[in-house]
Amino acid sequence: MRKSGVLMHISSLPGDFSCGSFGDEAKKFIDKISEAGFSYWQVLPFNLVDECNSPYKSYSAFALNPYFIDLPTLHKKGLLTSDELNSARQQQPYSCEFVRLYHTRVELLRKAIPRLSDEYKKKIAEFVDKNKYIEQFCRFMSLKKLNNDKAWNEWTIHEPSAEDVFLWQFIEYELFSQWSDIHAYAKAKNIKIIGDIPIYVAFDSADVWANKEQFLLDEDNKPSCVAGVPPDYFAADGQLWGNPIYNWDYMKANDFAWWKDRLTANLALFDGVRIDHFRAFSAYWSVPSTAKTAKEGKWVKGVGKEFIDAVSEITDNRLIIAEDLGDIDEDVVELVEYSKFPSMRVFQFGFLSDDDSTHKPHNYPKNSIAYTGTHDNNTLLGFVWELNECDRKNMLEYCGYTSPDWNNGYDNILRTIFQSHADTVILPIQDLLGYGSDTRLNIPGKADGNWQFRTTTDQLNSINWNKFKRFNELYKR
Repeated sequence: MRKSGVLMHISSLPGDFSCGSFGDEAKKFIDKISEAGFSYWQVLPFNLVDECNSPYKSYSAFALNPYFIDLPTLHKKGLLTSDELNSARQQQPYSCEFVRLYHTRVELLRKAIPRLSDEYKKKIAEFVDKNKYIEQFCRFMSLKKLNNDKAWNEWTIHEPSAEDVFLWQFIEYELFSQWSDIHAYAKAKNIKIIGDIPIYVAFDSADVWANKEQFLLDEDNKPSCVAGVPPDYFAADGQLWGNPIYNWDYMKANDFAWWKDRLTANLALFDGVRIDHFRAFSAYWSVPSTAKTAKEGKWVKGVGKEFIDAVSEITDNRLIIAEDLGDIDEDVVELVEYSKFPSMRVFQFGFLSDDDSTHKPHNYPKNSIAYTGTHDNNTLLGFVWELNECDRKNMLEYCGYTSPDWNNGYDNILRTIFQSHADTVILPIQDLLGYGSDTRLNIPGKADGNWQFRTTTDQLNSINWNKFKRFNELYKR
C-alpha cells in the first residue's frame, strides 16, 4: 500500500523550553500530518546526545534523552513549581539551546524527586525491574558523575550513589511514560512512528561498560579498532566515527542476544525502525584505533545473512528500513534483498551526475522508501540552489519543469517523488517548509553547529498542508 510520511526529530518540535519534547506540541504535529493524509512520522534516535549534540554516539543504546521530558507535564503533576518551570523558559525559539540544557536540565529534574509519591516510586521500581539495560545505564550515569565525568575505563570509584541512580531511574521512567502517551495518541490518529537505530554505540557508554565482551577491546579495555566510513560524497578523508567495533564472533556464539534485545526495545517504542548504516552487516570499515583519519581503514566481512536469520523472529512483519546508502557493492544489494527490508532512495543523490543512478525516481523499486533528502543531506531547496546551472536545468526538466525561472520548479520535484513507484515517500520537515541550507540539520564530518534546527508553531502553520493532502490523494498515498 502506497504511503507517505514526514521526517522531523523531537528536538525540532516547537516549544518553550530550549528543545522539542514529548508534550502537546508533538500531538499537534501528529494532528497536522494526519489531516494532510500522511501515514508516518519518522524521528531520529531518542538516545542521549554526545558532546557534538549527535544522537548517534550515545551513553546508551536503550535509554532516552532527558531533554525530551515535557516540563509542563511535570508541572501539572505537581512535580515542578511554577517558578521552576518559568526558570527553564528558553531565550529564543529558533534553535536548540544545548549548552543551557547540558548545564541545567538534569538538576532541574532532580527537584522533582522529593515530591514523588510512594505509588510513583513503586511504578519506577517496577519499570526498572523489567529493563535491565536501563538499570545498567542509571548506575553508569551515577558512576560517571562520581568519577568527574571521565570515561569508564579511567574510573577509580566503582560504587554508585543511590540518590543519583534513583534520579536517573525517575528520568527514564518519566520519559518512557510520556512517550507512551504520545505513541498511543499517534495510533489513534492512524499515524505510525518510525524510529532510528544507530549502527554503533559510543565507547564511553553503559553498553560497553556493562557488556565488554560484546566489543573488540584490548587488554587495557580500549578499542582495538574503531568504526568509520571511507572517503565519500560527504567527506574527502572519510568519517572517523571512533565507535568500538562489535565482537561479532562472540555475538554470533550467543545468538545475537544483545542485538535481539535492542531491536525488541526499539520495536516496543516505535511501529518500525530504520537501521542506520545497514551495509555494516555485509562489510564494515574498520580503522586502527591509532589512525588520524578514516583513510587508514579497511573493509572487513560482516555477519550478513546469519544476523538476518537470527533476528527474523523479532523483525517479522514489522517495518525495518535498511539504510543502504554510501559505498554500496553487490554484496550489500544481495543482503538487502535477502532481508526483504525496504531500502532507501534519496532524490538528491540521483542528480550528482548524469549516470542512470538508482536514486533517480524512475529507478525506485516498489519495496523502497524514497526521500528528498535525509538528516545528513542539505535541504531540497539548498540542494537545488547549489547545483550548477546545467545540472539544475537537467534535473528540473526531468521533473517536467522547463521554464527558465527555476524558482517555481520546487513543486515539480515534490510531485515527481510522490508519483514514483516507491511504496513510501518521506520528506524532511524543512522540505515541507521550503527552507534553504541555513536550516540543514547535520553536516557529516563537521563537529560544531549541527542538530540545532527547530520549528515554531507559526512556521508549521505556514505550511500549505492542503497541497500535501492533495498530493497524497492524487498519487494514492
